[in-house]
Amino acid sequence: MMDFWIAQQDMLFALRVAGAPAEDQALLCDLLPPVARLAETELGPLDPVGDRIGAAFADGTVTMPPGFVAFYRQWVEGGWNLVDVPERWGGLGLPLSVAAPLMETWTSACMAFGLAPVLTQGAMEVLLTHGDEALQAAWIPSLTAGTCMATMALTEPMAGSDLNLIRTRAERAGDGRYRLFGQKMFITYGDHDLTDNIAHLVLARLPDGAPGSRGLSLFLVPKWLPDAAGDLRQRNDVHCLGIEHKMGLHASPTCTMGFGEHGGAVGWLIGREHQGLSCMFTMMNRARLATGLQGVAVAARATQAAETYARQRVQGSASRGGAPAPILAHPDVRRMLTDMRARTTAIRLIAYSAAMAIDRSHNAGDADQRQAALDRASLLTPIVKAFCSDTAIDVASTCIQVHGGAGYVEETGVARHLRDVRITAIYEGTNGIQAIDLVQRKIVQAGGSAIRALLAELRMEAGAATAIDEPALRDCAPLLTDALDAIAGTVDWLLEKQRTDADRLAGATPFLDMLGRTLGAGLLLRGAMMKPTPETPADINWLARHFCWTYLAPVPAIARLVRQGAALLPPVSA
Repeated sequence: MMDFWIAQQDMLFALRVAGAPAEDQALLCDLLPPVARLAETELGPLDPVGDRIGAAFADGTVTMPPGFVAFYRQWVEGGWNLVDVPERWGGLGLPLSVAAPLMETWTSACMAFGLAPVLTQGAMEVLLTHGDEALQAAWIPSLTAGTCMATMALTEPMAGSDLNLIRTRAERAGDGRYRLFGQKMFITYGDHDLTDNIAHLVLARLPDGAPGSRGLSLFLVPKWLPDAAGDLRQRNDVHCLGIEHKMGLHASPTCTMGFGEHGGAVGWLIGREHQGLSCMFTMMNRARLATGLQGVAVAARATQAAETYARQRVQGSASRGGAPAPILAHPDVRRMLTDMRARTTAIRLIAYSAAMAIDRSHNAGDADQRQAALDRASLLTPIVKAFCSDTAIDVASTCIQVHGGAGYVEETGVARHLRDVRITAIYEGTNGIQAIDLVQRKIVQAGGSAIRALLAELRMEAGAATAIDEPALRDCAPLLTDALDAIAGTVDWLLEKQRTDADRLAGATPFLDMLGRTLGAGLLLRGAMMKPTPETPADINWLARHFCWTYLAPVPAIARLVRQGAALLPPVSA
């Protein structure tokens, strides 16, 4: 196993670039050391164990790999499940911009474990936003105590991304209860032995629900039904039917769940009938930000492994006739390592900036500022999910390349990073769906105001770079300006009324890519131009320069590709 450590200084730097208040930066500075120690010494060693052994399914029960239950209990006892829970429910009430680096820490140590708390945190947000007081009082205490975890049960065998096809049905049972019947699949942590109970948030259709997604309602359906005293004595009609045999994340049980096979699974309505999808999107948007952070976490882990190996592995010589040298001395290896560090830093800056926007949408000084921050967060969410995950997959693949043949064998441990992170481009809405959401909803339907505000902000970074003394950064300014001009022209093209959906959607994925590139470059330049502090990376100028020259230069060409739209697609064959 390669050495592993939490990149605390890089996280603190990213939070400062994202514009976090000084008190939040100081808070993270205090929290990170104990979190990092626990992640490095206790959770990190479980990662290869979980990958090798995996979760087990037998007789309808899922058992976690050795060490996971004990670590989960230690994690809960430390209060780490409460960091962003409101104080009135016993949590620390931390802003998301501080909670996000902590989420990255657990995921970097073991992505399979890091998935579990994300869903529970999302479920609590759904209950606090949409649940009535009785439902909150009944379930939030057990979620915050760590004795209950939550899932998001949307996908069905014939209804994946198209939620209009959901067939799970619900019936009113009286006394405020409902009974559910159906089957869900690909349910992360659908069953396990980490907690006493599991609360499933399930989308289902009532008999009078309209066809399509507008007729869906959201229900909380627990594994065990608590009695009046809160004791778990009655098993609900919810059962795990099996777990998936996956490419990666072997310690994260992905389950097929049966609801109501023996008379009906008891559940409680969240929010109002027939408005379940809007409630569930509260959880899905949180999960999409978490997915981007998972990409950041794995990219950081893969970059560390590659750097460590490049310093240790002796192969060839740095000059003709010279002595054998570590492969770090070879220019192409240095290129790959610089690329990994630059891309990892860029996606961390993007993810933390989105977290800051969400915080501002809650606590900015006036309603207009809060709305502007919400618009920014909505714009950034699909970029974080898609661009960060796509980049992480590339970084994990490059890690294998740095290792050469040693990276392609499991004993090295680096192939695990690529196997684990590959799913991030698929779940929580595929990255193609994120690109469609960005173009159709966040730009066209929103009228382009949020994207233009972002471009104006990035132009300020380009303007500042033109006046800087450092030539390496000053040379990046025209690259950023050209990219911004290309994006602005493409936004105008997208907003033209005569544009067909086919034109817009055919170019949606490259549009998201060029926007992610440009945002990452602008944030890297911002960080490089800020007054250095102890956490500023020593190579920040090199990282900014490499990213700008490598990933900004092609943006005008990508813009031309976007504008070709459906003209580049062959007709659909019969």
